[in-house]
Amino acid sequence: MSESIILNAIDTDRIIEMAWEDRTPFDAIKFQFGITEQQVIALMRREMKLSSFKLWRERVQGRLTKHEKLSGQAAFRFKCSRQKQISFNKVSKRV
Repeated sequence: MSESIILNAIDTDRIIEMAWEDRTPFDAIKFQFGITEQQVIALMRREMKLSSFKLWRERVQGRLTKHEKLSGQAAFRFKCSRQKQISFNKVSKRV
């Protein structure tokens, strides 16, 4: 990775939560936090136990809903069912 991004604990927790959600694409994480899919993978590897990281990688590898271009969805939106309850989002919930 060419550039390291410094995130606070709240942002790191939110990125991990979004990465675990099946229907939140990596593009939404990039839009909200400015980090790429590869940087999300590196963050997950660094912050999680090895066994949890392996389970996560197995789940998201090739999953269409995690890749906006592959899923063919026209509208860009966040998919979390609990979105309204989360208060630390930097992006308006009415996007």
